Amino acid sequence: MKRILISGGSRGIGRGLVEAFGRNGDKVAFIYKNNHEAAEEVAKTTGAVAICADVSDPNQVRRAVKEAEQALGGSVEMLINNAGISLISVMQDVTDAQWREILDTNLSGAFYLSREVLSGMISAKKGRIIHIGSMWGKVGASCEVAYSAAKAGLRGLTLSMAKELAPSGITVNCVEPGVIDTAMNAKLGKETLAALVDETPVGRLGTPEDVSAAVLFLASDAASFITGQFLTVDGGFAL
Repeated sequence: MKRILISGGSRGIGRGLVEAFGRNGDKVAFIYKNNHEAAEEVAKTTGAVAICADVSDPNQVRRAVKEAEQALGGSVEMLINNAGISLISVMQDVTDAQWREILDTNLSGAFYLSREVLSGMISAKKGRIIHIGSMWGKVGASCEVAYSAAKAGLRGLTLSMAKELAPSGITVNCVEPGVIDTAMNAKLGKETLAALVDETPVGRLGTPEDVSAAVLFLASDAASFITGQFLTVDGGFAL
């Protein structure tokens, strides 16, 4: 039984992760930003602890991690940086505020949370950090320049952290989903999703369960010698 903190846990991939680790018998706390109703439902059905915080704000992150440690009964042993937002827009229409919001949430949030849990992991000489990236951070997406840049940034963060933290017994890896059947992607519309399915060699959208399975592997004892790696869960889209 591990003490696990998951960001962005009230919906989509994050909710799937909370449910998966709950079934695994772990102690789980999750962070959500503003969807109180969804967070309460997830907490009620899984037994996980819901913590309201904006991961783009380092002060809120400090408070959230302290709350998680109190709720879990000790320091965080595994962190899953899943919180993320997207923006579909041609590059010249992306405002300064939108650019900052995407990078602050998707990239800086992962840095803030990772930094905050490290003291406990380093003291224990063990820990797991798993970033949830995107295949778009690998290949880039037209009209999603901010999102692609932030997810590409997670690749560099993963590699640097893995090298720095390995001597302390901490592994750092990144799961990169493709097009997953979530509310965020539903906004793309049926025609766009159908076109994306056509471009996916396995011929379907991914599910939160597909992503959770990959994360559960990297969180398991079987992956103790794996660090600094990228596991793409995209049905072959980015090949």
